Amino acid sequence: MEISLDKQSANQALIKIKLNEADYQPKVDAKLKDYAKKANIKGFRPGKAPVSMVKNIYGTSVLVEEINSILGESLNNYIKEQTFKILGEPLPVEKENDSIDWKTQKEFDFEYKIGFVEGISVALDKKFKGTKYAIKVDDKLVEETIENLKAQSGKSTNPEVSEAGDHIYGDLTAKESGFTKTLSLDLTKITKKLAGKFTGISKDAVVEFESKDVKKAQWEEAFGMTEEEVESAQGELTFTVKNINRTEAAELNQEFFDKVFGPGVVSTEEEFVAKVKETLQGNYDKESKVFTEEELKKAITESAKIDLPDAFLKEWLIRANEGKVTEEDVEKEYPIYAKQLIWSLISNHLATENKIQAEHEDVIAKTKEMIREQFASSGLGSQMEESMDMFVDNYLKGEEGQNYMNMLTSVQNDKVLAYVQENIDLKEKEITIDEFKELLEK
Repeated sequence: MEISLDKQSANQALIKIKLNEADYQPKVDAKLKDYAKKANIKGFRPGKAPVSMVKNIYGTSVLVEEINSILGESLNNYIKEQTFKILGEPLPVEKENDSIDWKTQKEFDFEYKIGFVEGISVALDKKFKGTKYAIKVDDKLVEETIENLKAQSGKSTNPEVSEAGDHIYGDLTAKESGFTKTLSLDLTKITKKLAGKFTGISKDAVVEFESKDVKKAQWEEAFGMTEEEVESAQGELTFTVKNINRTEAAELNQEFFDKVFGPGVVSTEEEFVAKVKETLQGNYDKESKVFTEEELKKAITESAKIDLPDAFLKEWLIRANEGKVTEEDVEKEYPIYAKQLIWSLISNHLATENKIQAEHEDVIAKTKEMIREQFASSGLGSQMEESMDMFVDNYLKGEEGQNYMNMLTSVQNDKVLAYVQENIDLKEKEITIDEFKELLEK
């Protein structure tokens, strides 16, 4: 047997395997003799058929089976001996006009495409700078949140005369195109100038305005219209009022406190405000943690300069998912897949180099945390804790054990990111929620 590596580029190669008769024939002969001992062929007693006859019947299939077995084992062993990290799976090269004559051919040549990376290097020290974002929950955000909660829990009414902040239900009509649509207009989502035309009016009133009075984003946010509908609603417009909807804000009383946080959790306005702020801070701490980690992953990925065998991986994804994805699907999703793959390579490299390992106890703890978050607003806290072990066990056994493996990977990723933050120059930066939203939009 001859195995060789023919590098096509820095990250793609061909593995060439040449088999001679001596590589496979002894195994084929041994298997045929074993078949002969067990074969039940018409005209012969069981196990008494001549080996030559068994060979005529089963010889080709046994030959194919043995060669495939030798190829698989040889290929895997050869890859294990290499210093590079193979990606995906080897792809058999399908040559034109290269059919195999299994009856007479003695020597066989096979080729496999492979994609790989080698020499992964990640320098993490105090020269590597990163930012840990911390979102500050200020009084303004707390007040806005409380007002939203009061509105969500308030009572709906249909007053005779409209006021600022109401929702106006009616028919929008474009004079020129004849386009019409029945909708609910949120007066808080349009300009104050335009909203003024809709305040102090009653049912059956007709409001006239022009499409240029509406800003681009407001068509969707306030009118709930699609781009196609907006194109038809140009020029002079009329809005015929059918109804006025208003939500009267809930009062800050015990009923409201219990509705938001559960019975008896808070009992005074001061406690309620503090609980809102605490909840907001907890939620934004999670969001800022995720954002910080994603930014660190992006920076580390760029610094590692890993060159993926893109052409090979795209071909492998198509062939591995034959009939399930198209070439267009792969092209569209590949950038996301590539980023995830690069980070996975880096994460595994850092874990190996620094002996970072996810333990079973870590998996259990993280799964419990996930389940508690899912049940957080259900009010079933104590009952859930009593059955926690059962919930954890059922989840981790789900998807034929894949849930466990996914959680194991997640735990390792958490530990790797914690290691990264401990070993680089990480500066904390406090930002407002508005600044955070601006960062997300970049």
